[in-house]
Amino acid sequence: MDTVLRKASESLGVPLPEAVDLGGSSRSTVIRCRTGDGRSVVIKAYKPDAFRHFTAEAAGLGLAAGSGPRLLAVDTEYPLLVMEDLGEAPSLADALLGENPEAARAALLAWAVAYGRLAAETTGREDELAALRARYDRGEQQWGEDPELRAAAEALPGVLDALGVTTPPGLAAELAPIADLDKGPYPVYSPGDICPDNNLIFPDGMRLLDFEGAGYHSVFLDAVYTRMPFSTCWCVFRLPPAIQEEIESAYRSEVAKGHPDLLDDEVWRAGMRLATIALTVQMTTLVPRVLAGDRPLHPTRQAPSMRQLLRHRWQALLADLPSDSAVAEAMRGLLAATEKWDCPALPPYPAFAG
Repeated sequence: MDTVLRKASESLGVPLPEAVDLGGSSRSTVIRCRTGDGRSVVIKAYKPDAFRHFTAEAAGLGLAAGSGPRLLAVDTEYPLLVMEDLGEAPSLADALLGENPEAARAALLAWAVAYGRLAAETTGREDELAALRARYDRGEQQWGEDPELRAAAEALPGVLDALGVTTPPGLAAELAPIADLDKGPYPVYSPGDICPDNNLIFPDGMRLLDFEGAGYHSVFLDAVYTRMPFSTCWCVFRLPPAIQEEIESAYRSEVAKGHPDLLDDEVWRAGMRLATIALTVQMTTLVPRVLAGDRPLHPTRQAPSMRQLLRHRWQALLADLPSDSAVAEAMRGLLAATEKWDCPALPPYPAFAG
């Protein structure tokens, strides 16, 4: 920690006499410090296998212009960031796992508006983000350069085979379009991980956290979080249909200020269905992790199990597809093969369970 503090002090140009280790993650060390003039700042230092996270976050915070913590200093060589300390506040996850339905609804709407507005305000600024990435580049492959969705589609037949499910004819052709979502259509800037715990709720609005995956991708990869909901996160339960529709509408209204074509219902429906297929397939590639046994999605907080969420995703996607599609046939096969898992249905979020 001493080296991190010294490097951060040099980058910021002020001494950092007080420090508290906030723990960070397997990719980073996070420290809260107080400067000599009484300001509180947060240092985030990245480990060698997380340099692309550093580049994305440094560039992403630079583009986000106050939606997240303000970027105060950067050491590209170490590498580390010094950011403003936003302080302590509840997140959307806290609201959803709480007992107040009105507070949870308000937090959901704040989340939808915050991400939709950021996407609209940064429409067409890809070159600006590319320049920021070049400034902080450590020579690592950047987000968006590895075709994750194409890889998930290609891996699906192997997952089906592991469960004894025959790959339906035409599946590869139906899944081919999901690869395009990594770049477009309707590209929007996203912090990357827009899960319910990556934000702080203040009286004057929501501030966003975690820009380690920041970049441009199809609007539908973020928009679909309002419908599934929270496609790739641990804090996943069911929303009341009326509230789900409300937050989807709120996000759509904001992001359409940057992409007016998104107000076309046909465009929106097609994109949302494709993104739902894409992220369901991506999650399905996690099946090998639970073949031997189930596990919760979070080690300490209230969350569904992986098997429970997988079956919920397959059921939801199947209900939204033409019955004669290859993807629908694959979903039916997955559900039949895992019926022995005997998982309970996914319950509503605790805030809406009363």
